[in-house]
Amino acid sequence: MEKPIEISQHAREQMIERGVKEEEVLTAIRQGEAELTRSRRVMYRKNFQFNGVWRGKRYAVKQVVPIVIEESEKLVVVTVYTFYF
Repeated sequence: MEKPIEISQHAREQMIERGVKEEEVLTAIRQGEAELTRSRRVMYRKNFQFNGVWRGKRYAVKQVVPIVIEESEKLVVVTVYTFYF
């Protein structure tokens, strides 16, 4: 059974600022590549077809990178990064 995912308020604010949808964050965690980081955190990476304009420039791909702390009962998204290319 997969653990439920909770998105912190800070992560939600970053998602708005960086143009990320909740569905993309959840998909990145469930299907993306995982990498351990400091402080018992896990960074997930997933590329999505974008083919759109972000802040005045056109990009083909949006990479969504949620940073997650795994707790015993759930996964907590503490922040979300986004890279456009």
